[in-house]
Amino acid sequence: MNNSLLDRKIDKRPDRVLLKGRILFLTEDPELIKRQLAGEDLPWDTKNPANNPKLRDDISTDEITPAHYCFYFDETLGEIPYLGLKCGGVTPIGRGDVKRGGFVAAVSGKRRGKGSSREQSPYAEMCAGIKLVIAENIERIYKQNCQNLGVLTSTDFSLIDKIRAGEEIALSEFTKGEDEITRQVIEYGGLFPFNVARMQKKVFLPPIETSKRPMTIAEKIFARNMINENGEAGVASVKPGDSGFARADLRFSHEYVTPMAAIFFEHYVGKDAKVNDPASIIFFRDHLTFLDEVISEEKKKLGLLDLATQLKLKQQDFAAKQGIKLHGELKDRKGSEGICHSIVLESYALPGQLNIGSDSHTPHVGAIGCVAFGIGTTDVFNGWITKDVRVKVPESVRVVIRGKKHANVTAKDFILKILSLDYVRSGKALAKVMEYAGEAIEELSVDERATMTNMAAEIGGFTGIVAPDKKAIDFLVERRGRLDKTMDRKKAESMIEDLYSDPGAQYAQVIELDAAEITPMVATPGDPGNGKYIRELNTPVPVEIAYGGTCTAGKNEDMDMYAAVLADALKRGKRVADSTKFYIQFGSQETRDYCVRKGYLEIFQKAGAHVIEPSCGACINAGPGVSTRPDQVVISAQNRNFPGRSGPGQMYLASPYTVAASAVAGYIVEYEPSEKKELVVT
Repeated sequence: MNNSLLDRKIDKRPDRVLLKGRILFLTEDPELIKRQLAGEDLPWDTKNPANNPKLRDDISTDEITPAHYCFYFDETLGEIPYLGLKCGGVTPIGRGDVKRGGFVAAVSGKRRGKGSSREQSPYAEMCAGIKLVIAENIERIYKQNCQNLGVLTSTDFSLIDKIRAGEEIALSEFTKGEDEITRQVIEYGGLFPFNVARMQKKVFLPPIETSKRPMTIAEKIFARNMINENGEAGVASVKPGDSGFARADLRFSHEYVTPMAAIFFEHYVGKDAKVNDPASIIFFRDHLTFLDEVISEEKKKLGLLDLATQLKLKQQDFAAKQGIKLHGELKDRKGSEGICHSIVLESYALPGQLNIGSDSHTPHVGAIGCVAFGIGTTDVFNGWITKDVRVKVPESVRVVIRGKKHANVTAKDFILKILSLDYVRSGKALAKVMEYAGEAIEELSVDERATMTNMAAEIGGFTGIVAPDKKAIDFLVERRGRLDKTMDRKKAESMIEDLYSDPGAQYAQVIELDAAEITPMVATPGDPGNGKYIRELNTPVPVEIAYGGTCTAGKNEDMDMYAAVLADALKRGKRVADSTKFYIQFGSQETRDYCVRKGYLEIFQKAGAHVIEPSCGACINAGPGVSTRPDQVVISAQNRNFPGRSGPGQMYLASPYTVAASAVAGYIVEYEPSEKKELVVT
């Protein structure tokens, strides 16, 4: 650790705060928002909530800071909060409106801050003057990012009256119900000042003294990694609510986050300071590889493409200076080595590890029995200093899918079904571990399990995990064995010992589903939770764009599905419909090589699909496959369809089978792998 940190003067916040400014109510009615921006303060009846205007639910970080504005990593972000916020079908907030409005607090409904882990969102709000976020419930990563930056959060709507009355508010109003460490992070005004105080031994770190108890698989991994009183990793047992710091086995970030974290590191720690254990840190250039092909002329004129290039260069320079492995762009053709989650699963993660990454889909590697979760920029750069991460052991939800699935049903259909459940849509699964089990899960390959764990992010869960078994061992021996000659079956088997949930382990909820009752699904535009069975669509839905790719659907088995559908079509003399463009994007070079070995590239080409080298691409509005018009209908195998995330069009989410079948049919359709070999709407 850098000795200069020990010389800093670190003080706690005062025990009372005075929030001077206006309150911005993010309502469903765009006219009410415009009136507030023009200077009107809306009335708010705390005692009779039915009298109040309807607040927007499910505000995603994509709406707070649309992806292309995340190229900024300084106070310029203060001009752009809520530019993507859709209310009544329009975006009522313009650049600089919030900052000019003198707002000190922003109020919304359920599931505030869902989606991406981008810390640019609360940082933009903070730079615009927002010091407090109030919502019915708040997503874990977004809330932790707020706390790390010093932005206050609350679910107590009575604070509105206190702010308007000019009353001082006890800081304890914002720390009640929080664990001891989170309380101190809030009191010190953010994670970095707290960590400096921690190094100076000014803070209280509660010892974990939980007695031996039956534990879930996630709790066992937390127990292995929680820092004990001796400063080493490992405690006897943990229970939900235990808080502390957990040693991270792997830490990774990509070009959206690394530069901002590097600037924080150099500013607060020192330009010549070194990160802690660079061998366990990995950087990726995977998000913006194809940005130049889709960015608009208007955004180019704003200098956003140049800013995106600066992100790449800053990450390259910091990696070289620190001796950190960077998986970057290809040398011989356009594209990247692979998406961070794909490469971490293929090449790095091991069962039983605790991994952290600068992306909400970090739980991807839970498919082989890791606890892996997304963190924000401040957590990233603090992790470079300490090699650990602040953790409050979460509760677990056990999702049991029994029975045998239909041949045309995939993990994506399972997860869309789970996302549509009231328990998830109401926010009750927020910040909980999603543990998947049951015969139908056991039958899934590791690639398919990764779809389930990856999309724990859409649930708002802390992470997703599947207990490793023979299929996980086979995956490690086959995939990792090619890279690491010491990875043999005996070594892989030893890694999964004790990685299961104990009989008697406690869960916040057990959800049971019957695989036989689940048929192919779509999530209708606007939210991954808008799930419905395809057979429930009342009329055919024509599609202009079909997209198969991203970390969620760019894996080897996803390619098997695209190839199966297109091979069927070619046998029947069919190709991708003339009215539809079908894009298939690999998640990694390993998956591309797999497709070469299997002969899939020829099938894709003959069927009329456009093949793209690895990148996050269209999923973040930064590559081929994005929509360009509001009336365009897209069917995609990616993970999110929040408004504006992948262009202005209407996006349906579906499985690789459904996406490929719909590309051939020209409208949304189930894939029927029956003997009749016909694509039919049932």
